[in-house]
Amino acid sequence: MELLSQPPVNGSSPALHPCYSEQAHRHFARLHLAVAPACNIQCHYCNRKYDCSNESRPGVVSEVLNPEQATMKALAVGAAIPHLAVVGVAGPGDPLANPERLFATFRELAVKAPDLTLCVSTNGLALPEQVDELVKYRIGHVTITINCVDPDIGAKIYPWIFWNHRRIRGRKAAEILIAQQQKGLEMLVERGVLVKVNSVLIPGINDEHLHEVHRVVKAKGAFLHNLMPLIARPEHGTYFGLTGQAEPTEEQLRVMQEAWVGGEGETQMMNHCQQCRADAVGMLGQDRGAEFTMDKVATMQVDWQAALEKRTTVRQTIERRMALQSQFLDKVAKKPIPLPVRRPRTIAPQTLRMAVGSADGRTIDAHFGHLREFLIYDVSSDGVHLVERRRTDRYCSGPTTCGDAAPALSDTIRALDDCAVLLCSRIGFEPWRPLEEAGIQPNSEHANETIDAALAAVYREWRDSGRLDVEDTALSRSSA
Repeated sequence: MELLSQPPVNGSSPALHPCYSEQAHRHFARLHLAVAPACNIQCHYCNRKYDCSNESRPGVVSEVLNPEQATMKALAVGAAIPHLAVVGVAGPGDPLANPERLFATFRELAVKAPDLTLCVSTNGLALPEQVDELVKYRIGHVTITINCVDPDIGAKIYPWIFWNHRRIRGRKAAEILIAQQQKGLEMLVERGVLVKVNSVLIPGINDEHLHEVHRVVKAKGAFLHNLMPLIARPEHGTYFGLTGQAEPTEEQLRVMQEAWVGGEGETQMMNHCQQCRADAVGMLGQDRGAEFTMDKVATMQVDWQAALEKRTTVRQTIERRMALQSQFLDKVAKKPIPLPVRRPRTIAPQTLRMAVGSADGRTIDAHFGHLREFLIYDVSSDGVHLVERRRTDRYCSGPTTCGDAAPALSDTIRALDDCAVLLCSRIGFEPWRPLEEAGIQPNSEHANETIDAALAAVYREWRDSGRLDVEDTALSRSSA
């Protein structure tokens, strides 16, 4: 994900939105309300299959809600998760193909949860006609999926659209969709709405063309551009999945992301997108949807006014902590040692977040100094779960630079701020001490072991020593 421009001054801020800020996603939760069952286009990578609790990909939900149910669920989640900051509608169809349901939901939430940021994710076909209504409801963040700006390429991705009460196919359909997307993007930017553009990387179809997409959306003022890998598994029943369309490799994704950095104006790559379900609940990578089915929500006693006050207090505490972290890390970048001592954290009770250095993705086989990417895992009694991959600069670039790599080490500490343990095959004394003092415990005792086995062993050690019972986060203190 790339930062393209400065945020407009209209009350919209990416600072609290997990999908718009790499820092925010480690502190704030989001909720997707599945109130939009209908869709006005067909994508070759999409199959809106319901009741798939074990799948995590866009368009999948377990329950489609009406506006009344959606409001009940949002208030229940907002009471149970005080660090909830964002409520969005992203499906399972297209929100703007379901305008009555969408705006009825937002109307209620504007009254009972005015502190929550509201956002929408759309394919853009109906966007220009709904921009004024979105602004009316103070929707400050809109995501548009734009996979092409060339109708010939679009015809290979979208078999049809439903436009002006009729189905249109082929190149003409793509032509209309692209024009509507671009018009909607321009209108939103003019009104000060923050626009994130999602683009799905489809090898052999739009991989080279996405450079042109990036140039166009950047020129038109998109705030972020997020590159997403195609998900095309046969078991998902999509056209691309059933026809054997290749998914991009990690290398293909990385090369394209790096190609978008730089140029006119400084840009920032962010790699925390989780391609979430349309009914996701909680922190990115930690979906708690099963706790908030409508059967369970119906039994909950919710004082939404008290919940609003608690969220406000928690948010203020987190914002102060984020500000202090930013100030501290700015200083660290200039002088990385010494760092303040912090106790190790857990993300949730009895859950330990750990970073892993691995070259093959299966074993602890990488030297800390050679790493450009860390695998982030959450480990609990339920098992080992890969949360995401985080890129960073190499600490060691050669025999003359390892001892004087302050900026790279500072960036790594920033990237692993929420991790309690770092596992790798080897790590030197120079980075060991500042990592440890920053509350990130290095561990090279499990070199060449499989990742799952090593993580399970460290988790057992922490659990048996009682360290999992200690949470040292501003959130846990403020909500205790």
